[in-house]
Amino acid sequence: MPNITIPKNLTIDDLIKEIRSYAKRDELDVVRLAYGFADEAHRGQMRRSGEPYISHPLATAYILAKMKIEVSIVIAALLHDVPEDTQVTLEEIEKNFGKDIASMVRGITKLGKLKYRGVERYIENLRKMFMSMAEDIRVMLIKFADRTHNLMTLEAQPTNKKYRIAIESLEIYAPIAIRMGMDEFKGQLEDLSFPFIYPKEYEKTKIIRDKVIIDEEKYLKDVMEKTRSELKKANIKFYDVHGREKQIYSLYQKLCRKGWDSENIYDIVALRIIVPDIGDCYAALGVLHRLWKPLKGRIKDYIAQPKPNGYRSLHTTVFADEGKTVEFQIRTQEMHDEAEYGIAAHWHYDERGARLPSKEVEWAKELARMQKDILNNLSDLEEMKVDFFRNRIFVFTPQGDVIDLPEDATPIDFAYHIHTQVGDKCNGARVNDHLVSLDTPLKSGDVIEIITDKNRKGPSQDWLKMAKTHTAKMHIKNTLNANKKTWLEAILPRKK
Repeated sequence: MPNITIPKNLTIDDLIKEIRSYAKRDELDVVRLAYGFADEAHRGQMRRSGEPYISHPLATAYILAKMKIEVSIVIAALLHDVPEDTQVTLEEIEKNFGKDIASMVRGITKLGKLKYRGVERYIENLRKMFMSMAEDIRVMLIKFADRTHNLMTLEAQPTNKKYRIAIESLEIYAPIAIRMGMDEFKGQLEDLSFPFIYPKEYEKTKIIRDKVIIDEEKYLKDVMEKTRSELKKANIKFYDVHGREKQIYSLYQKLCRKGWDSENIYDIVALRIIVPDIGDCYAALGVLHRLWKPLKGRIKDYIAQPKPNGYRSLHTTVFADEGKTVEFQIRTQEMHDEAEYGIAAHWHYDERGARLPSKEVEWAKELARMQKDILNNLSDLEEMKVDFFRNRIFVFTPQGDVIDLPEDATPIDFAYHIHTQVGDKCNGARVNDHLVSLDTPLKSGDVIEIITDKNRKGPSQDWLKMAKTHTAKMHIKNTLNANKKTWLEAILPRKK
């Protein structure tokens, strides 16, 4: 989903024009009916900006239409605020538009107005969101579009509300988007929130990015042209070769890690090559490496080993002409759509009007379990952020299975992720065939083997300091408490 610009004075005709490229004629009629229904329900209501309220659900629907999202979801977006903000009931929506659309609107209404105020409210917000997602993931697509438009029009809000909406977008919505594989939605939510939370840092980062883009524009055009020419010579078909600017908040995070040294950031502008099939991906990579020397350690094969959220692509950074470093991302059209839309690809139409194949994301299946098992037991906000919203790494078992963990997780976290028994009997770990201490921070791509001892009685108290995830800490505490109880029972005299 590229950054979306909403037309000034957006109308229903603008929305219909977007949908017409992929929808059936009778679906267009229902969209017009839904708009009329919502317009009538919201009549007389105004936004803080002074615009009629209907402009907001219309813009929410337009954002989804630009993504070529299934028309029923666009219709639900038009109606999403009706039950909460007007006298019209869900029963009336169901009577006019059917059970499926009413169900989506009901899901949005259940979420209500989330408030980011303190630990308890934060966790309650997450519980609501996870339950809604577990019931119907489409509700979150509407919620993301709704929040994106609210951020686009945030300037009209009072200062304290601007900050609250921006911070909850950054700390709740954006991380959920990336866990759903929706990198582009996540980037847009972050970039729209960024200037309201860290205005000085935003301006500083923007200056750095804009300078790189202006300075390198002609150079990158030449590199793209040379890439196209070499692919043609090698008889490798390709759909497109284009540049992709790094999202500004993502760049800010990287600059913070690099001490604001932009010289060592290679992907401020990355080049993408879109090809017909997987074989062409590897063939294109070979062409690039014959043409330019690859930078050591910067070749990443996310096709053979996808990220846990389903992301697939080949990445390489090369020393291109004049010795300048350029990052390339090589993928098929299907991989590109999945990278942009994530789980939403299930409801996305391609240019020929056919729906893309369904792609299951394991994390979405676990939502109901997580909200019951973890959120009900959490009281520490920072611990919760580690489990859910810290940057993720993906590591491997010796059999090649992918394990998704938070950044800085240790072999202890890995062991308990595999199984409680593996964690309790853990006696050591090998990372990439080297013995390491149990408090070693893991990195993406590491292969971890846990060494167990069947005679081990259980975890050490020190492990609580080493573990980073709530799951590992919870199992360690449970086993320690159980062992303590057994020991006490053994030494204390029994009552007769």
